Amino acid sequence: MAYETLLVSRDGNVATVTINRPSVLNALNQTVLRELTHFIHDAEATKDLRALVITGAGDRSFVAGADIASMQTLTPVQALKFARLGQDLTTALEEQPFMVIARVNGFALGGGCELAMSCDIVIAADSAIFGQPETDLGLIPGFGGTQRLAKRVGLPLAMEMLCAGRKVSGTEAFQLGLASTVVPLAELDAAVAKVVKGILKGAPHAIAETKKLARSSLEHPLASGLSSEASAFATCFAGEESKEGIQAFLEKRKANF
Repeated sequence: MAYETLLVSRDGNVATVTINRPSVLNALNQTVLRELTHFIHDAEATKDLRALVITGAGDRSFVAGADIASMQTLTPVQALKFARLGQDLTTALEEQPFMVIARVNGFALGGGCELAMSCDIVIAADSAIFGQPETDLGLIPGFGGTQRLAKRVGLPLAMEMLCAGRKVSGTEAFQLGLASTVVPLAELDAAVAKVVKGILKGAPHAIAETKKLARSSLEHPLASGLSSEASAFATCFAGEESKEGIQAFLEKRKANF
């Protein structure tokens, strides 16, 4: 499918989706949200996909937020639909069996910060800027910011970012747990490639199951999570991945998943 706001490339089991609206710092409008959601649910586009990299066009911005100009005339009913579009997208990213990597090359504000938080791994340039400035516009985050940010950075800092306009650099985001890796912008692609290489070394089903269990740990009690983990661990031994992985380890060779 040809997209109006996305550039999509595929290299084996890895896809890269670039939000391509550099003239507005890759701001999210309804078209972007619908197209990115469509891609994620496109069975053909995501067939055998192991990793998805999401980034923004240019060097200035990952996603600078929602498209404010397009929001100016929204009615409350339309605003609810817009928020649901964003929430459906962020939830879908979390639920995919493949790993989703945010390549944060610049501003990640408002909806951009929310989009990054819904990804499994966040790799940021040290010059990146994260923030949730919606209250400056008389608004609140609509794509999950009030729910995800405190779980990432703790309630006091989340409150400062959500209610007092604090922004953090890529370096600070790494220190606070908002990003998993931070590097100079010139080294961003190499850092992403390194993480992708690590993902591709692992077994697809094992990674998908691990992602699901790790994400559910944020919502479920420990006892429930431990029970689910034990059951999933046992199930591994009924599949071919564990047989190949263990055999490869014993034979001192690379596993063929």
